[in-house]
Amino acid sequence: MSTSAPANTVIVLDFETTGLSPNQGDRAIEIGAVMLEKGQPVARFQELMNPGFRISRFIEDYTGISNQMLKDAAPCEEVMTRFYDFIGGHNLVAHNASFDQRFLDAEFAQIGCRYSGEFSCSMLLSRRLFPDAPNHKLGSLVAYKNIANDGVFHRALADSEMTAKLWNCLLEELQQSYQLQAPSFKLMQQICSKSKAAVPKFLHAQN
Repeated sequence: MSTSAPANTVIVLDFETTGLSPNQGDRAIEIGAVMLEKGQPVARFQELMNPGFRISRFIEDYTGISNQMLKDAAPCEEVMTRFYDFIGGHNLVAHNASFDQRFLDAEFAQIGCRYSGEFSCSMLLSRRLFPDAPNHKLGSLVAYKNIANDGVFHRALADSEMTAKLWNCLLEELQQSYQLQAPSFKLMQQICSKSKAAVPKFLHAQN
């Protein structure tokens, strides 16, 4: 999907992983995603995946995903092949997208796949559109915007659901504060690349 596509039709995704860097041998252990069409969730994807080695106690405690849960999960390659089919050509959104993009690129490289969509980051966008938030962690923003949630964080689908709701809040902010009714995905990327101080002037100039 091109960057001229509407920002309200995207796939919002989240990985749980064995560590911070695929360059150091870390792998994905769960993928969760929500497909939004015109702002409405129309499909979901969630699977655990076996990285081929035991995960640390820290990661077990942090994610709530145990080695026992992963023992019978499909290998990363199988799950990521299914996920590749799920995302098609959609543009992609994640909270702290540089992290998720690194793992998506690395896992797809393992199966020889490349996606055609572009990435945007709800965390960078939140820093520019919600500068008064106490911080820009996902849980803090959910509380700041009074987004309904079940209190579950650090599981991939739950975090994707929250990020999807946050993404819609960001689109609402553009509509209410800047009268931008149907922003493009490219505009969201452009906002992320601006300094906080430059954002209001840039957005007012879009009308």
